[in-house]
Amino acid sequence: MSLLILIASIFLLLILISGVKLNAFIALVISAFFVGIAKEMPFTDLINSIQQGVGSTLGSLILIIAFGVVLGNLLSDSGAAQRISSVMIRSFGFRHIKWAMVITGFSVGISMFYNAGFIILIPMVFAVAKSTKQPIIYLGIAMASALSITHGFLPPHPGPTAIAIIFKANIGKTLLYGLLVALPALFTAGIVFPEFIKKINAFPPKGLFESKTFTEAEMPSFGISILTALVPVFLMGMATFSELALSEESSFHSVLLFIGNPTTSMLIAVLFAVFSLGIFRGRKMQDIMDKSGSAMSSATMIILIIGAGGAFKQVLIDSGMGTDLSQFFEKSSLSPLVLGWLIATIIRIALGSATVAGLTAAGIVQPLVVASGVNPELMVLSIGAGSLMCSHVNDTGFWMFKEYFGISVSDTFKTWTVMETIIGVMGLIGVLLLNLWIK
Repeated sequence: MSLLILIASIFLLLILISGVKLNAFIALVISAFFVGIAKEMPFTDLINSIQQGVGSTLGSLILIIAFGVVLGNLLSDSGAAQRISSVMIRSFGFRHIKWAMVITGFSVGISMFYNAGFIILIPMVFAVAKSTKQPIIYLGIAMASALSITHGFLPPHPGPTAIAIIFKANIGKTLLYGLLVALPALFTAGIVFPEFIKKINAFPPKGLFESKTFTEAEMPSFGISILTALVPVFLMGMATFSELALSEESSFHSVLLFIGNPTTSMLIAVLFAVFSLGIFRGRKMQDIMDKSGSAMSSATMIILIIGAGGAFKQVLIDSGMGTDLSQFFEKSSLSPLVLGWLIATIIRIALGSATVAGLTAAGIVQPLVVASGVNPELMVLSIGAGSLMCSHVNDTGFWMFKEYFGISVSDTFKTWTVMETIIGVMGLIGVLLLNLWIK
């Protein structure tokens, strides 16, 4: 019954958005109510679940999104994003610009959460697309695939790290094997796949980023441009280093964790950009704030839709959808590697959250890992691959990609969902091949 309700809720959402042409924010909330009522949730619990879903999603994202939009606007409005893109184009050439996006996304993604990395790199994607006349989606998928792979496969990201702890896997080995699995997946999803979607047009929200073409004299230097763009990356990377190398009792550890928190680091980056790309280059504070305010207003609907996506996901979780599906597989006789991937995939499809899918699947197969003697590091990667599969309308990442690039739901399925599925399938293949040599 739960599976039928899930399928019906997804069809309802697609009909409301694509057929009725209802705003995605309203359609997501209606679909969340449908799931809760169909699962016979008490009305009070249903309302609380929707509010909690919005609050928990935006509670961790809204400041990052807000500061990210301001930072992105400062980078594009000052010409810094154009300067970075021009150097990347000269370094990689027009024909290999995808490699620049992939390498940049992978480098940033190792130390940053997906959402923060996505928001920071978006203005650069737009600037490179404008300079090279390449389709925005073509370059955006290359960047997003790298961020997604690091999020799903590689410690110190929370999902793979938490799963490694559950399986008592070695973090260092998990990272090493994860890199071996990640590279073929990255090549397939970030380099090969974009060639098939070049004709899909993107229509980013007007006013989100500056569209002016700057002269050489108007742009800041490459050094200050790249430094400003990577301030949050450096700060978050320092926090990651602190967690791996410093004692929890160390006061320096606490300071690094504080300034490396995504919200704090984004605020510091914005303040740095205000001076490095604004005040020090002769711009008035009022002008800087006016432009940033206009960019913020353009991001309002993005924030609302992401929040509604969080509400839909939370109702699916609180209604017991994930529990119902996981119980179905508890007595399966499949190989633990395949079973973990499959369970994570199904829970990902049902609930949307990669982290929830990974942790739920890990809890189900944990006894099998101990009993079968399967390599725990490969088990982490197998579940991580499954947790990235088939992202669709109940995943906030789906809506973030759709709204920032201004594409339809159908085109988001053709681009984002297919990209995530390629990563998940290639991840499983990589794990099974490694399992032939690693015992």
